[in-house]
Amino acid sequence: MTVFSDYLKTITSILLCAVSSLSFAQHFLPIARKDAVSFRGVETYKTSCVWVSGSKGTVGKSVDGGKSWLWVNPNGYQNYDFRDIEVFSEKEAIIVSAGSPAVILRTSDGGISWTEVYRDDRPAAFLDGIDFNGAEGFVIGDPFDGRFQLLHSKDRGKTWNDVSDFILLLAEEGEAAFAASGTSLCYFRNDLWVGTGGVSAHLFRRNEKKLKMEKLPCPIIQGSASQGIFSVDFRTDKIGIVVGGDYKRDSISEQAILLTQDGGFTWVKPNNSGSGFKSCVKYLDKHVILTTGTSGTDISYDGGYTWKNLSAESFNSFAVGKRKKEIYLVGSQGNISKLIL
Repeated sequence: MTVFSDYLKTITSILLCAVSSLSFAQHFLPIARKDAVSFRGVETYKTSCVWVSGSKGTVGKSVDGGKSWLWVNPNGYQNYDFRDIEVFSEKEAIIVSAGSPAVILRTSDGGISWTEVYRDDRPAAFLDGIDFNGAEGFVIGDPFDGRFQLLHSKDRGKTWNDVSDFILLLAEEGEAAFAASGTSLCYFRNDLWVGTGGVSAHLFRRNEKKLKMEKLPCPIIQGSASQGIFSVDFRTDKIGIVVGGDYKRDSISEQAILLTQDGGFTWVKPNNSGSGFKSCVKYLDKHVILTTGTSGTDISYDGGYTWKNLSAESFNSFAVGKRKKEIYLVGSQGNISKLIL
């Protein structure tokens, strides 16, 4: 038994060293920078195609993994802040602006031309993010008259319907969604998840197959306009994660990452709380999760229960290539980087 115990200890030590070596092997490679531009939108297609979007009407595309860039800003929209982007191919993409007037633009020729497919001129209009599941997608916006604005498309974003009066996402006084990364909503299989914050924070779950809506309280840090859920991701209909915190005090890590095993009805904290405020989170597989924000980038290898800081550099959002090996990150200083896993 002693020999076998020693053998197990040796194997465990080797495995831990291997994991540690893998984490140290990861590195961030700066691949582009746009002066005086803040990037928040980023999305990939397959392995080497990546699109980014941001302030001053800026949209960029690379088809070689970030080695070279083509800037395809839509004409006449130089004062718009395109905080989220959805990509269907090297040719097809949708960009969503934050602020009023709220617009959604679509290209089918790789950004040579853009078509305005939605517009809302109301002064209070503010779109926060977009997510698609195949040809069907949703856009979440801040509340009007106590209801979050919700737009719906069934044709890859060519046309949009406002379904806010049909799919009721009822907001508390002082509750809003965040446009920090475009990932405060997640459309996974039949479920649309929406995370909110401000005075109160909730996770909405809309099941499109059952036409069922649930509004679930979430114990993430909340209570002021800068606090709450900033990003949501689920890998099954039960197992998910929310991240956020307080973007004005981004070093605070308490209650900034929470995990659920039952679809958001109950939440648990990680064993260690990460490096601070986070605005984007994604599962890379059932064990590995990556999250980033102005406080830096953290990774977990055990489903979110323990976290390791990879970099203190500030980013807003990231997208994952098809092989799950290439991660593209964007930030408020016009910075675009590539993380190799």
